[in-house]
Order: sequence, then structure tokens, then C-alpha cells
Amino acid sequence: MVAAGRAMEVSDGRKYGAIFGGALVAAGLVLATVVFPFWNLVREDVYEEALVLSNEGGICYVETSDDIPKTVQECSAQPGQTVAVRFGEGLAWAVILDGPDGGGPPAGEGGAGGPPAE
Repeated sequence: MVAAGRAMEVSDGRKYGAIFGGALVAAGLVLATVVFPFWNLVREDVYEEALVLSNEGGICYVETSDDIPKTVQECSAQPGQTVAVRFGEGLAWAVILDGPDGGGPPAGEGGAGGPPAE
């Protein structure tokens, strides 16, 4: 039990542990904001018409304006066909848009290249 008026003493191990923990938190914050900014993980969706280059067993490869070949899973389009696609800026995968609304961007947002032509 601690005597009244006497402060609790913290062992050296706990002091160094607290300092080490604080340094880890500070280093984590620096890395999170400077080296790996969160906003690099959030990419803008791009909507555009793309040419299907090939279809190999339901996996299509399309050509887009950013010159990064895109892979489309579960694709039934034929080579040479033009389709409306959505992809994350700088990413190598895309989704073919279908349905009456085209799965396009929210109202008022055309994305890069605008919404797919109907």
C-alpha cells in the first residue's frame, strides 16, 4: 500500500516502455501522413468507352485512354467491340457497365471522360 503524501514511483522499465511506445506512435503518424498518404488509397473513378482487345475464357482486356491495359473479369464482349467501362485512376482492372443506367457516376459527376454514351 502507498503511504499518504508519497508519490508512486514508476520503474525504469515502464518509463522506457512509455517513451518507446510514444516514439512508435509518432513514427506511425509521420509515416501515415508523409510516406503513405491516405488520399493515395482513394482513387477517382473514371468512366469511358473502351475497345475490347481480347477475350480469353471470359477475361477481357480493354484499351483505355490512360494507356494502362485493363483486365475485366466475367466478360462476354467480343474483341473489337466498344464497351462502357469504369475503372480506378491508375489501376489495371475495370468493370463493364451494363443496365439502363449504365452504372455510371452519381448525378452531376461525369468522371474523367464523362458518363458512358447511351
